[in-house]
Amino acid sequence: MHKMTTCPYCGVGCGVDADILDSGSIGVKGDKSHPANFGRLCVKGSALHEVLGAGGRLLSPLINNVPVSWDSALDEVSSRFLRTISEHGPDSVAFYLSGQLLTEDYYVANKLMKGFIGSANVDTNSRLCMSSAVAGYKRAFGSDTVPCSYEDLEKAELLVLVGSNTAWNHPVLYQRMQAAKKKNPSLKVVVVDPRRTATCDLADLHLALKPSTDSELFSGLLSYLADQNCLNHDYIEQYTEGFELALASAQQQFDSVSAVAKYCDLDSDILTTFYEWFAQTDKVVTFYSQGVNQSFSGTDNSNAIINCHLATGRIGFEGAGPFSITGQPNAMGGREVGGLANQLAAHLDFSSPEYIDLVSRFWNAPNIAQTEGLKAVELFQAIEEGKVKAVWIMGTNPAVSLPNTHQVTQALEKCPLVVVSDCMASTETLKYADVCLPATGWSEKDGTVTNAERRISRQRSLLAPTGEAKHDWWIISEVAKKMGFEDAFSYQHPAEIFAEHAALSGFENDGNRDFDIRLYQDIDIDTYNSFKPVQWPVTQEAPYGTARMFSDGRFFTPSKRARFIPIQASSPIQQVTPELPYILNTGRIRDQWHTMAMSGRARRLFQHRDEPFVELNQADALKEQISDGELVKLSHPQGDYIGRARVMVSEQRRGELFVPMHWNNEFSSLAKMGALLEPVTDPISGQPESKHGRVSLSKLNPSWQGWLMCRSDLEINLPVEYWSKVPKGDVTFYYLADSVELVDGIAWCKEHLGDVSIWLEDPNSQNFRAAGLKGEVLEWTFFVMPYGEIPSTRWLEEMFSEAELSIDQRRFILSVTGCEIENPGEMICSCYQVGSNAIVEAIGLGSRTVDMLGDKLKCGTNCGSCIPELNAILAKELK
Repeated sequence: MHKMTTCPYCGVGCGVDADILDSGSIGVKGDKSHPANFGRLCVKGSALHEVLGAGGRLLSPLINNVPVSWDSALDEVSSRFLRTISEHGPDSVAFYLSGQLLTEDYYVANKLMKGFIGSANVDTNSRLCMSSAVAGYKRAFGSDTVPCSYEDLEKAELLVLVGSNTAWNHPVLYQRMQAAKKKNPSLKVVVVDPRRTATCDLADLHLALKPSTDSELFSGLLSYLADQNCLNHDYIEQYTEGFELALASAQQQFDSVSAVAKYCDLDSDILTTFYEWFAQTDKVVTFYSQGVNQSFSGTDNSNAIINCHLATGRIGFEGAGPFSITGQPNAMGGREVGGLANQLAAHLDFSSPEYIDLVSRFWNAPNIAQTEGLKAVELFQAIEEGKVKAVWIMGTNPAVSLPNTHQVTQALEKCPLVVVSDCMASTETLKYADVCLPATGWSEKDGTVTNAERRISRQRSLLAPTGEAKHDWWIISEVAKKMGFEDAFSYQHPAEIFAEHAALSGFENDGNRDFDIRLYQDIDIDTYNSFKPVQWPVTQEAPYGTARMFSDGRFFTPSKRARFIPIQASSPIQQVTPELPYILNTGRIRDQWHTMAMSGRARRLFQHRDEPFVELNQADALKEQISDGELVKLSHPQGDYIGRARVMVSEQRRGELFVPMHWNNEFSSLAKMGALLEPVTDPISGQPESKHGRVSLSKLNPSWQGWLMCRSDLEINLPVEYWSKVPKGDVTFYYLADSVELVDGIAWCKEHLGDVSIWLEDPNSQNFRAAGLKGEVLEWTFFVMPYGEIPSTRWLEEMFSEAELSIDQRRFILSVTGCEIENPGEMICSCYQVGSNAIVEAIGLGSRTVDMLGDKLKCGTNCGSCIPELNAILAKELK
C-alpha cells in the first residue's frame, strides 16, 4: 500500500511516496507529484525508513523514571501546572515547542497556554532559526509573508544566495537551481558567505565577506543603486514609504563601493561586479538563511536585503523577491498558529488590543494573554532565576541546541517541574524531566506542515504508534481537559483542529490579513485525508492557492504600503579578545539533522562526516602547529569542544573557525557547540547570535589515540578525555583519545570492556590491539595506533556479524590487513554508497564528468548534494 506524506527534516517540505509493507516496515522514495521536490529526496529523506523501529524510543509515560499509566501521567502534569498557576500566577509556567511538531499540535498548545492558561510563555526552537526573518518581513510588509515560490528560483536571471549553504542544507532546492542554470546558461549565481562551501560550486561569484557585515553589504548596494540611477521611482512612489530615511542612512554609512569593500573585507572589483549584476538584472531572487538570521543584527540584515528589492520593485512577479528559506519542516506552520512568544494565532500578535479581542472571542477565551511572553533564551534564564517554575518541552532538545548549554541544564536542574514530550528515549533534555510523555514520531504522526514557500502539505500516519506513544495534540488536549477546559479541547481528529485553524484565519478577515485558508473551515475527515499540497492564502479569489504575494503592490501595513527600514551599521557583541582570539561559526552538515536524535539512528548518515570536527585556515593551523586530522580543543569560559582538525587552504578565512551543530553527549564526550556560544540575541527578534562566537584554539596532544568496536548492546564506560560514537547498525565504533598514558592495555581493557581473549602489543611502535570474544562470537575490538593508520573497518563489521568465527578469522581480527573486503575510501555519495576510491578509479577509466560518473556509479543522481565533491575530485584527478 502506498501513502503520500511529507519529509520531517528541513523546510523544503519534500513529498514522500511511502510503500507500507506487509512486514510492518516501509520503503520511501520521492513523490513525483509533489511540487516541492518532483520526486527528489536528499540522503536524509532517502534514509527515513532506517530511523524507524522501537529501538531507542520512549515507549511509556514515566514519572521520576518510573513507568506509569497515561491517566496518572496526565493527572500529574495537569495538577502540578494548576497548582503552580494558583500559587505563582500564569506566567510561572511555560511551553517550549518545536518546528518538528505538526500544525495541529502547535495550534492546540498555543490555544491552551495563551488562550486559557493566560500566559504567552510559548516559544519554539524556530526562534533559533527563523525569528529574525519573521521580524524583517513584519517590519517591511506588515506581515510575516514569504513572497516567493520555489519556481522563482528557476525563473530568476540572478540568484543571490546569502548565508545559505544550499548544497548541503537544502540539497533538493540546490538541484533545482543547478538544473535551472544548466537550462539557462545566462543565469548568474552569487554566493555571499564567509566560508567557501559546497554551494560555491554553482557560483559565478563568491563574496567571502567578513562575518556579520551582511547588512552593510546591502546598505552599500542600496546606496550604489541610487548613485547609478537604478531605482524604480514609480514603484517607490506608488507602493512604499520611508525610502528617503532608509537611503540617507545607507549613504551616511558609505560614500563609495571601495568603502563598503574595505568594511566587508572584500575585493573592490568583485563587489562592484555583484552590484552591477544586481543593478542590471530585473529578475533577482535573494535567497537567505541562517547566515543572515543567526546574528545580533539578524532583523536588520533581513531588512537591508528587502530594502534593495523594494527600491528596484523586484518583488511580486515571477523570478524576483527576497526569499527567506526556513530551516525546519514546520517552522512556518508554527508561525501560522502563533508558536512564537510574541505572536497570536492566524498571524495576529499582541500589537493591537483588537487582535487580542478577536482571538479571545473566537476561542471564547476571556482569560487570554494580553502581552508577549518570554523568548527562548530569556525563557531559560527565567527558569534558572525561579520565575518560571514549570516548563513543558515538546519535541526538541534545548540542552544541546541553545547557546550557553551549561546555563540551560542548570535551569532544568533547578526547575521544580520539567515535562518532556518526545518520541526518543535518550535526548539530553529528557535527563532532566520529572515527567516523560511518549509522543508519536514521523510515520505515526498525522496532520499538516507548511514549507518555506507557504505550501501546506499532509504528513500522514503510515504505521501504528510505537509502544504507548500518543499524538502531541491528543496529549495537550487531555491535559487541557483535566485543567478544566474540556469544552474548548474536545477534538477527536486532527481534521477538526485544522478546520478550526482555517476558520480563525478567515474570522473577521476582510483581506487585511495575509494568512487566510478559510475555504477549509468546513473540511471533513475524508477531504482532509485526501488533501493536496497548496500554497496559502487559499480564498474565493484563489481557490487553488497563491504562488507569489504582493503582485498587486498592496501590503499589510496600515497604509497598505511596504516600509523601508533605515539600517545602522553595528558590530557583533561577541568580539574576539587576546584570550579568545578566534571567531566561531556554527552550522549544519550535509547528512545530519539538528541534535541527531532522529538522524543518528541511520548508520549511513554518519558515513560522510562521522566525527565532530573543526575547520580552520591553513595559516592558523601553521600558527598553532596543528596538522590535518589532529584533535583540537576550542575553549570558552562557558565550556570546551573537542573535534578533529580539518585544515582548509582557502575555504575558511584566517582567524575564523567552523564547527557542526549536531554532536552532543550521546555521541561525543565534548562536542556541544552551544557550550561555546554566549546567550547574545538580536534585540528585535530574540534570535541567538550563533554565527559569531569567540573561542581559543589549541592542539589536544593526547598521550594515545585509538578506536574501539563493540556490539551495540554492550554497556561500557569510557573514562577518556575524548570519545566519539559512530553507530554502525548492530556494531558501534568509537574514536578514543586520552592524555593519561595507557600503561597497561590489558588491564585497561579488563576494567572497561571485559575479559581479553587475544591481544598484540608493540610498545616501540605505539601499537596495542586486543579483542574480547564470548565463545566464538566477537564482542569487542580495541586498537591503539598512531593516527593516520586507521584502515577501513568494514571487514571487522563482517566479523561481528558472524555467529561463530573460524580459526582463520580469529587470526585476522588483530591484523588490520588481510581482509578481502574492499576499502571504499571517504564516503562521497551516501545515497548510493559510493566512496572516493571507486570514483578515482572510474575517472581513471574515462569517466571525466559528473554525468559520466553518475552513469557509471549512480553518484550524484539522487539528491545531488555530493556533486560539488565530485567536481573537486574530478578537478584534482584531471589536472
